[in-house]
This record gives sequence, C-alpha cells and structure tokens, in this order.
Amino acid sequence: MSVWGNILAAIGFAPGAQDGDNVRTGQITTERATDSETSGSFLGLSATWACVNFWAGNIAGLPVTVYRRGPGGVAVEATDHPLYSLLHDSPNYDQSAFDFWEFIVASIELQGNGYAEILRREDRKIISLTPIRPDLVRVTRRSNGDLQYSWTDSEGDHTETQERVLHIRGFGGNPLGGLSPLAVCRRTFAAASAADRAARAMFANGARPSGTLSTDKLLKAEQRSELEELLREKFVGAANSGRPMLLDNGLTWQALSLSPEDAQMLESRQFSVEDICRVFEVDPHLVGHTAGNTKLGSSIGDQTLSLLKFKMRKRLKRIEGSLEKQLLTAADRAAGVSIEFNLEGFLRADSEGRGRFYDLMKQFMTVNEVRALEGLGPVPGGDVILAQMQDIPLAAAVANTKEPAQ
Repeated sequence: MSVWGNILAAIGFAPGAQDGDNVRTGQITTERATDSETSGSFLGLSATWACVNFWAGNIAGLPVTVYRRGPGGVAVEATDHPLYSLLHDSPNYDQSAFDFWEFIVASIELQGNGYAEILRREDRKIISLTPIRPDLVRVTRRSNGDLQYSWTDSEGDHTETQERVLHIRGFGGNPLGGLSPLAVCRRTFAAASAADRAARAMFANGARPSGTLSTDKLLKAEQRSELEELLREKFVGAANSGRPMLLDNGLTWQALSLSPEDAQMLESRQFSVEDICRVFEVDPHLVGHTAGNTKLGSSIGDQTLSLLKFKMRKRLKRIEGSLEKQLLTAADRAAGVSIEFNLEGFLRADSEGRGRFYDLMKQFMTVNEVRALEGLGPVPGGDVILAQMQDIPLAAAVANTKEPAQ
C-alpha cells in the first residue's frame, strides 16, 4: 500500500471506499486542503521537484574557482591554493564537486539553509567539507556570542561551533538561519498537494463519474445488496474503466459526478504549477510548463540573460560571500584571494554563443587563450593580440602599413 493509502486507512478512509460510497449515494469525491502536510510530500510535487532540480543542477554545473590578485591587479586562478581542489573538484572523499553543490543548493532552496561540516588539520588547513541535512540542524547562540550547531545523524549526536560548520543562509531570516520556502509558503504547497490528491482520487476511479442505478420496480434488500456488490466488483476502479454494463429488468444508469474538466481540476493544477514557480523564481517554461507562456518567442540568449541578471546572480553571490567569509583566512584576504562561480560554464552548451563571445573578445584575448578555453593546445604565434585593419591610423592605412595607433 502507498504512503497516502496508509494515511487514508489510518483516518478511516480505506482505498476505494470513497468510490464505493459514491456508487451508493451519488456523491462526488472531494479533497480537503490542510496545512498539516510535510516537507517530504511537498517535494513530491512535480513542479517543486523540477524547480529545485533546475537551480541545484544548473548552479552545481558551474565551476567554483579560487582567484588570487596577480600582476597589475588582474585576478588569476590560484590552482595552488588549498581550497581550489576542494571547491572545484571534490569537497570530501565520497562526493564530486557537482554532487556536493547540488545538495547544498537544493538544501537552500527547500529549507533556506545549507550546512557542511568543516574538517581541518592541525595547521588549520581545511581538508574536507561534508554536507549536513538542514532539517536535522538546530542553531543557537552561545553566551560568548558564537553560534552553536547541533544535529543528530546515523553517527550520533554532534555539537560544533561556527568554526567547524559552513553555513550558507538563504533569503530572509537572521544570523541563525534563512527562511524556509516550504515553511513560509506552506499554504501554496498545501493547496497544490490537495489539488494533486483530488485529481488522483478522481482518476483512481478511471475518471468515470459515479452515479445511480434506478428502476421503477421495487427491489428487495437482497437484490439491492447483490447489485451494489456487482458494481463494486466489476465496475469500480481504473482497471474496470470503460467496461460495458449489462442492465435488465428496467434498470437505468444515471451519471451524477462532474468530470475533471467541469470541476476545473486541470485549470487548478496549472495554476498550482505557476504558483510554485513563482516561489522558486523559475520561469514555468524552464520546467516544462508551456501553457499560456508568452516568453517562448524570446531567444535563448534573452532568456539566459534574464535568468543570470535577476535570479541566478544573487544566489551565486550569497554562496560566494559565505565561502569567502567562513573559509578564507586574513592572509588570504590581504593577498586578494576570492572565490567565484565561473559563469562561462553556461557557454559550454552553446557553440554558437561561444563563437560570438570569442569574436567579441578577440581584441582582449589571444588565440591561444581562446584555444585553451576550448581544450585545445597552443599554436605558434598565438600569444599575440590581433587588431583589425580599420583600427590603424588613417595615414598608416594610406601608406599600407600596420603601425599601431598612438
């Protein structure tokens, strides 16, 4: 039996009981919307799953890079920094960087907080970041002002100070933690869950309406019981949907229930998808909901730019700021060390976009720098920045020379 089947049975509604009652009474199966749902049931909603998976997967797919201030104040990759391989490749023994960041981002989107236990060597060098389920963590403030993190998992009880826990807070809240979208917007998710269960309850009966059998003859108690048992055995349930019904002795069938379309079930579920998308700031068409969408005419470039400018950048900045504040030392900050997501990772899936980007950047990048981004080896003479002919002085153009502009 499914989880929902167990819940219905526990409160006195055995699976299929409502449909049997409908056959006898001609009533319509309905669903109640309550606030007693759990976070796990909300994640089971397809729209919630798709939105969280969208942010977690796309952000985790961006490389996290450690930079150091180089010659002329230009930031260069600090591949020799202890945090580089930890954040870029593998934060712990069991996970890749993608797995780790996917879990952290999903935790922030669902619970408003992302946690990871920091393991250091005796020389204070960080050697591991292990994610912690956010629903297990309790944050309190100690008498000395430090934050204390307590949680219980399969390994037992844990109590650590803020020096041992990486804490990335989501929107809102306070130093103890961000706000959980599942908690703040509980009514939105509860309404969507209720609509989902109502649709499932109707389709459990094959989306066929309940109704009544009527006759102008007087039926005995045994005949009524026999007819009710016949209906339950042969005509109730999705497996019996559309099965022909043979009637005799003046019996007639009259459908009483409303269809899902008449009850505006489909419209209600579509609105629920859009409502959940608003909570997670995901355009509905990005999670497969295209009904009534007006953005499909926009180019992929426009959609991506809008996503980066108004929605993703603040999420990345929140994570970058937490990493720099909690993982970098005072010496790192003095040396100009920073931690950033490389947004050029989006170009990997867009060959045409990469071509346009490189064409615009050729006045700032050498051929070999472009080839390195494409995973290609250097070529002779490829370390010189080239200039177009129209950028030379007019006198030099007349003289047919390539003297640079002064």
